Amino acid sequence: MAGTDNFGVEKGMGHRAIEWMNSYSKEKKKEFESRLEGYQISSKNFGDFEIISWNGSWSDARKIIIKASTKMSMKVIESGYHQKDNLFLSFFGIGKEFAKVYKKGNYIGTIVLGMRSGKWYIKSEKPG
Repeated sequence: MAGTDNFGVEKGMGHRAIEWMNSYSKEKKKEFESRLEGYQISSKNFGDFEIISWNGSWSDARKIIIKASTKMSMKVIESGYHQKDNLFLSFFGIGKEFAKVYKKGNYIGTIVLGMRSGKWYIKSEKPG
C-alpha cells in the first residue's frame, strides 16, 4: 500500500470531500483512505487547496480523487508525477513533482510542487 500527502481539494470542501472519498472507497471495496493534513496551498490560476494525505492503491487514489471532483463539483490536485530523469532527486525531495488540476472531473492545468519544511508549496503553474 502506498501513501502520500500530495493531493489537494478545493478550499472549504475538505471535510466533505474526505468523508465522501472514504465512504466511496469502502462501498466500492477500494484500497484508499484519506485525511486532511491541516494546511493549504494557494495558486494564482486555480485558487486555494486543502492538502490531504492518503494510503492505499495509487490507481484507486487517482480514480477516487477525480471522481470526487466530478461528484462534488470541485477543483482537485492529483499529484505524484515526476520527471523520469529526476526520480532519484524527487525521492529525496530535491526534484520537481508535477500535479494535474481538475475541475468537475476535467483537466484544467498543471502545477509544479516543491517541499519546504515538510509542506508542499507551488513553484509554478500553467493553465491547461
